[in-house]
Amino acid sequence: MIIMEDNFKKHFTKSTYIALGSFDGLHLGHINLINKTVKLARNNKANSMVFTFKNHPLSTINPEVSPKILMNNESKISVLKDAGLDIINMANFNEEFMKICPEDFVIHLLNNYRAKGLVVGFNYRFGYKNLGDVSLLKKMSKAHKFSLNVIDSVKYKGQVVSSSIIRTIISDEGDIKKANKLLTRPFMLQGEVIHGKQLGRKLGFPTVNLDYDKRFVIPKGGVYYTIVECNNDLFKGITNVGYNPTTCDNKLSIETHILNFNENMYDKNIKIYFIERIRDESKFGSLTELADQLKKDKMYASKKRIEINLKN
Repeated sequence: MIIMEDNFKKHFTKSTYIALGSFDGLHLGHINLINKTVKLARNNKANSMVFTFKNHPLSTINPEVSPKILMNNESKISVLKDAGLDIINMANFNEEFMKICPEDFVIHLLNNYRAKGLVVGFNYRFGYKNLGDVSLLKKMSKAHKFSLNVIDSVKYKGQVVSSSIIRTIISDEGDIKKANKLLTRPFMLQGEVIHGKQLGRKLGFPTVNLDYDKRFVIPKGGVYYTIVECNNDLFKGITNVGYNPTTCDNKLSIETHILNFNENMYDKNIKIYFIERIRDESKFGSLTELADQLKKDKMYASKKRIEINLKN
């Protein structure tokens, strides 16, 4: 497995089949595309490769409209490794790359990486101002004699699976079970544990406060059953996403009570896997009422099993 960050500087000696896309979230549709690439490469004694970006193109083109991301590069590489790829290229989408015309982009793939075939989604666009599309690829595949495989959309209950739809499901609907089915693995946020108000400790439910990355999709406000990973160990958790209306906080926080856990977590890096949305965030008449609800949430979570598939 080769992992690189190359903007058409390297030259390969062995032929490749290349999957193209941003692959944010690596959902069901992306996995189909990648599996096809790996199969083609193996059948033709070539290397399988993913050409994607370490940063979302819109973060360079127009940062103000750049979408929230679904997974970090570390997780993306881990999933791609498990898919059996030979090469992962996380190119840097900068202003120079942005100006590459569609035709030149394809020529670079052919000349630099000895592309024998390209695999893309049905709506793939590329090159300067996204002027390149599947129609252009079909014309160029005939002219330059490389194979082109266009993967049809994947549908879930009649709805086309896409990264944008998954973002909406997570942030607006809070249907984390559905999102996880489309992602093929639990949605995850990670970061360092920081100091909070320690109200949970006073109520008998100490929590860890996550210093989350603001570039990521944040689940709809509410209480979730989660699995917490720390130092390669997994624990059950109850995670509240929101503004704690009972205490009138004005800053969104992601706080997790870890069941049967009593270690000092400050400054440690943890991962929180969202498994199921339990309820809406509610405003209670007193802290006693809040504590009673937390007991019910803990009881619900305690009956769950730690069953988690971190691979595709």
